[in-house]
Amino acid sequence: MSEQQQQAQFGIEKIYIKDLSLEIPNAPQIFLERENPQIEISVHNAATPLEQAGLFEGVMTVTVTAKLAEKTVFLIEVAQAGIFQIVGLPPQETDAVLGIMCPNTLLPYAREAVASLMARAGFPPVLLQHMNFEAAHESARRRCRRSRRPGAARRRTDASGDDARADHRNAGRAGAGRRLRRGFPFGGGARGGAL
Repeated sequence: MSEQQQQAQFGIEKIYIKDLSLEIPNAPQIFLERENPQIEISVHNAATPLEQAGLFEGVMTVTVTAKLAEKTVFLIEVAQAGIFQIVGLPPQETDAVLGIMCPNTLLPYAREAVASLMARAGFPPVLLQHMNFEAAHESARRRCRRSRRPGAARRRTDASGDDARADHRNAGRAGAGRRLRRGFPFGGGARGGAL
């Protein structure tokens, strides 16, 4: 085993909510609606190095939007963050840790924050499903390599596409962005009763 491999370390220094917002622009009338709104969930990951060597901030931003036709039922945004220590790894492996391990660490906290905020707002919770950050990271790496080839057209990707996207503003240290759409039991539905 090399000396570098023996010194490789990953640690969680702090987990915290960096930003949290809830908007119900059409309350209280929206609570009288019986139709099921369409739910859209968008997830974006980013990581930035901090001033202290080996420390990085990872941020998972989850946006949940519910709409009835063009009327917004609610909008929730949670920026779940963490400070991670990553030392003794080459840059490519550090990027993998930031794009895979850090989002996997933050996801349960973001899931709980979204579900709790929805319940406090008077809506049935939306549970964020497991996400394959490893596949998203590998896909982002392939796109980044293709865009660096001579003569290749550079294309900026948007974190709100239907498939996993990457945001390379932080030197390749960003993770997956993902958008999901689905229906939502709102009024009578499977959960029974009005809200």
